[in-house]
Amino acid sequence: MADLLYPPVIGAARAWFKALDLRFDIRGTEHVPSRGGAVLVSNHISYLDFLFTGFAARPAKRLVRFMAKESVFRHKVSGPLMRAMKHIPVDRSRGENAYEHALQALRSGEVVGVFPEATISPSFTLKDFKTGAARLAQDARVPLVPMALWGTQRLWTKGHKRDFGRNHFPVGIRVGEPVWAEQHESARGVTERLRERMQELLEAAQRAYPAAPRTADDTWWLPAHLGGSAPTPAQARTQ
Repeated sequence: MADLLYPPVIGAARAWFKALDLRFDIRGTEHVPSRGGAVLVSNHISYLDFLFTGFAARPAKRLVRFMAKESVFRHKVSGPLMRAMKHIPVDRSRGENAYEHALQALRSGEVVGVFPEATISPSFTLKDFKTGAARLAQDARVPLVPMALWGTQRLWTKGHKRDFGRNHFPVGIRVGEPVWAEQHESARGVTERLRERMQELLEAAQRAYPAAPRTADDTWWLPAHLGGSAPTPAQARTQ
């Protein structure tokens, strides 16, 4: 029943992308394995990032099982959908349950989606990473597939109103070569390598992004180091 529901949801999302006239620039999707377990790891700049992360796995015909906060599963609308699509609830007070659930999914050949920053980055730069994705990859002996999103924050992000108009927003998606978590390596060491690779992918997506702020008031979606008015990482930590 789960995978009978997931494809129509993807179809609805794609129709919505078309209605918004989003302009996609997607590169590297060949790095998503066509079979077997993998941890798909993305940066987090928008409430909608799970849609775009999952979209990157479609050329490989993979359905991503996302780890998401448990409260989403309690919602009367999203809860049944999340459970039916085999997403994984994360109760931060009992994280070991979510970890075991994700580990079982990986060992059974699923792709599990993880946002290692845990929450949206208001600075639109990479925050510190949790080590959970690396530990999952080590324990399940599967690759980490790094990716970066750019432009999704313009649709809907923390502290800003949704903008679902037909604005022709570009969305950049970069998927990198798999990062293997060696058994002898510390989870922190794997995480640092993963973060470095994702930083490279994020910078590549930013360099290729074809749009600039339209007005002086439209600089909010650019990070401070690129001349925007988003908070710096230090400022974001105090918010």
